[in-house]
Amino acid sequence: MQKFLFFLIGIGMSLSVYANNIEVNNVTLTGQNQGDQFTLVQFDLSWENSWRISAGPSNYDGAWVFVKYRQNSGPWQHGTINYVNGTAAADGHTAPSGATIQTSSDGVGVWVYRDSDGSGDVNYQSIQLRWNYGSDGVSSSAVVDVQVFAIEMVNIPEGLFLLGSNNFGGDETDHFYYNTGVFGSQSPFPVTSEDAITVSNISGPTNLFYDIVATENQGDQLGPIPAEYPKGFAAFWVMKYEITEDQWLCFFNSLTDTQKDNHDVTDADHKNTDAVVSRNTIAYTSGNGTTLAPNRAISFLNYNDCAAYLDWTGLRFITELEYEKASKGPVHVNNALATGGTAVFDELYNINNDGEADAIITNPGENITNMCYFINDPGGPMRVGIFAASAVNNTREETGGSYFGVMELSGNLYERCIGVGTPLNRGYEGTHGDGELTFSGQHNVLTWPAPGSEGAHAYRGGSWSNDIGFCRTADRTSACILNSVTNSRIGLRGGRTAE
Repeated sequence: MQKFLFFLIGIGMSLSVYANNIEVNNVTLTGQNQGDQFTLVQFDLSWENSWRISAGPSNYDGAWVFVKYRQNSGPWQHGTINYVNGTAAADGHTAPSGATIQTSSDGVGVWVYRDSDGSGDVNYQSIQLRWNYGSDGVSSSAVVDVQVFAIEMVNIPEGLFLLGSNNFGGDETDHFYYNTGVFGSQSPFPVTSEDAITVSNISGPTNLFYDIVATENQGDQLGPIPAEYPKGFAAFWVMKYEITEDQWLCFFNSLTDTQKDNHDVTDADHKNTDAVVSRNTIAYTSGNGTTLAPNRAISFLNYNDCAAYLDWTGLRFITELEYEKASKGPVHVNNALATGGTAVFDELYNINNDGEADAIITNPGENITNMCYFINDPGGPMRVGIFAASAVNNTREETGGSYFGVMELSGNLYERCIGVGTPLNRGYEGTHGDGELTFSGQHNVLTWPAPGSEGAHAYRGGSWSNDIGFCRTADRTSACILNSVTNSRIGLRGGRTAE
């Protein structure tokens, strides 16, 4: 009988995020079943400042975990995780004490999260996932390398929320609203289901509308928004932080040379240098890319880069409606930032150990929103989670967190979302990536805009170079922009529909 041989590699996608780091360690393979062609991928998983609560936001954080493998030093491919009904026992996985493992129905990955209320650091030992290597065309005698990746996520529970703002104290540009019919007044639009939404200025709470000021950067004011378009009412997961330079390189360095050439952020179609530009420190000539600031949010990604990353991880783009839900939950405040506050710290931040995993702000604002915007930016984005690590008081405003605990949804880098302003984007159905890319390194999700033909995206939440108005949750100044080039202000965070 031939022996199943492995060379083992364990890599976490966020290797050392200070105060919230997620790590994958001690990856091994065990319990091979040659008859049914599966083996168990075993590893340890830990991260800091985890939570699960049954009151208030009534949500929890967790990790999206997936497996990559390669045969005989060939290209990296996505491992199929066994799925029966989503529970660990039925799917052949082993969940350690205190943890829940939930398998995605497509077998692309699993969620790992607390099984009961609690908060603080988690360290789950000897997690085991059943990898159906036979389904991936791997023989029982193959020699393979294996990687395990983990991304911190936040669960956004099902529930209604108020989309947009009003015109009595709300100054957000071209926000969503419905026409109340009373002296031209506007009111936040209630999202009460995932049913189709009518887009119309006819008065009534079932008609969504928004204005267009000066340009068409807000959309075409047409509809309807189909039932398939993710509206934020249904439960979904979203990355806790914007994608970092470290996370990007975990993806980029797993590509073939041909694929790397199409996603090189240092080439002429991106930042056009290996030098540091607007605090982007990525460098690449051949082999593997490098970074001087692994935990800093990454900029200079174009649509093709973003779509490929999300497909490779098994995630998807979030919509601009989901962005608002993740930011403010069921609570509406006029002119609010994602922290729930309306005022922001307006002095220059002092950063110790800038570029390091433990970078920290020594003079954070107290009892006011902390975020990276043009008044206090250091010339580009900051490391993700820096305000949570620096806050004097553990409040939403001081830590830069949203109602549900998602970080930096206002400021730092723009969030690239799928908007509602064009027919192409309204046709978005929230299909997930399958973990695989084309030979050239592009996404293969048929229901997403094709590589090189991107639809207009909604850029929400503002960036390090914008003033406070652009950073407000309901602001739609840049909600429908056809942007095929890259720049230093746009980032990305992925999401996935909950199951």
